[in-house]
Amino acid sequence: MRCPFCGNVDTQVKDSRPAEDNVAIRRRRFCPACGGRFTTYERVQLRDLVVIKSSGRREDFEREKLARSIRIAMQKRPIEAERIDQMISGIVRRLESMGETDIPSKVIGEIVMETLARIDTVAYVRFASVYKNFQTADDFDGFVSELRPAGAPE
Repeated sequence: MRCPFCGNVDTQVKDSRPAEDNVAIRRRRFCPACGGRFTTYERVQLRDLVVIKSSGRREDFEREKLARSIRIAMQKRPIEAERIDQMISGIVRRLESMGETDIPSKVIGEIVMETLARIDTVAYVRFASVYKNFQTADDFDGFVSELRPAGAPE
């Protein structure tokens, strides 16, 4: 593993432990050239996924891009970082186990929304507002009113 500080390719693993409910390995590394310490994560990747955008454009699936959008939706919510990482890993495993390498972005968005709806309704609404491209307050109002149980006060 290349050192992110000096570029040395000969780094040493100082500690390894399971992470994210045993679906990843967290490794603490040390660079003997510059003395830098850094952490890497190793995950199983079942297949290389390709995202098919609504425009038809294709791009490689990036776990970090998915994680970034979920973390933005979860910002300042009372959900532990570990729980968010577990959720992201679960979504990626679900995508990889679908059997297809080409996955429409709409399918990814629906899976994320389904998962967020079970965990935190505020994050769900935040994500939906971007995913469904809300333009006005009425868009929010209509969406949130669908979440309320019948007969609940507004």
